[in-house]
Order: sequence, then structure tokens, then C-alpha cells
Amino acid sequence: MYPYIKSLHIIFVVTWFAGMFYMPRLFIYNTEAELRNEPEKKILHKQFRVMMKRLWYGITWPSAIITLALGLSLLFNPDYDWYKIIFTEMGLWLLIKLVFVLFLYLYHFSLHIIFKQEMRGIYKYSSMQLRIWNEIATIFLFAIVMLVVVKQAISLAWGFAALIIFIFILIMAIRVYKKIRMKK
Repeated sequence: MYPYIKSLHIIFVVTWFAGMFYMPRLFIYNTEAELRNEPEKKILHKQFRVMMKRLWYGITWPSAIITLALGLSLLFNPDYDWYKIIFTEMGLWLLIKLVFVLFLYLYHFSLHIIFKQEMRGIYKYSSMQLRIWNEIATIFLFAIVMLVVVKQAISLAWGFAALIIFIFILIMAIRVYKKIRMKK
């Protein structure tokens, strides 16, 4: 049964991330619609709100809940007892992964706050700020997958160094994209 639960867990992680990758894009488009003239602005806001509601409540939230439920069932599976080794050297990768997962859920909740604001027509963040916030999910994905796949094969120091380099590359890519966009 364990492989089936694990497979479903991975599938729902993928759908959850899909929602978290696309939702900030919709925030960006909805925010940029503010720059349009009426009636285009009103039409765009209406369409983006429909898209955001469907994505958030139809895919992203259910996937987050199912991912959590399946993840906990894997963690507390009596055949593997992951929770017993989590504080040992062998389980360090899992402990660090779970910390990243905790922060990922906090990121998810931050998206929910932005979602609620945009649904009320409150646009607190610029499209550039939202583009940067959009990359946070990428950082979590990179860190979590590397931890799961590589486990003890990489040192903690090298892993964090790679993560910092990856974040630096993402920031540089965002800056380059902004410069290209400003030229247009």
C-alpha cells in the first residue's frame, strides 16, 4: 500500500505546485489589468477573478490538503516509522525537508491572503513584486526535491550553498527580464 500512497502524494504535490506556480501569474495579470481603461479593465478583472477562484478552490487548496494528508500517512506509516528516525543523523534530510514544507505551507497561506485581497479589488503589490513572489515556489520545489532525491549524499553546507546560488540566479533572471520588459 505504501508505494500507492507515495505515488498519490507525489501526484498531488505536482498539482499543488502547479496551482502555486500559476496563481501568482493570475495575480500579476489581474494587477496589470488595473492599468487598462474601462471597459477592458472591468472585463479582465471579472475573467481573472473567475480563473483565480477555480484554480484556488478547485485545484490548489484541495491538492494542498490531500498532499498533507498523504504526507502524514507516509510519515506515520507503521511499516517505515519515519517519525522515529527524524531526529537521527539518517533522518536529518527528512527533518530539513519538513521544515521547508512548513515554510511552503506558509507561502501557500500568503498566496491565500493575496487572493482574498485581489478578490476584493485590493492591489497592494506591483506586478514586479508579484513576479518575485512567484519565484518563491520555485525555490521550495528545488530545495525539497533535492533533499528527497539526494538525501545524505550531499553535505548540508554544499546543499545550502547550491540553494543560495540558485536564488541568486533567479534574482538575476528577474532583473534581466525587468530590463528587457522596460525596453519594450
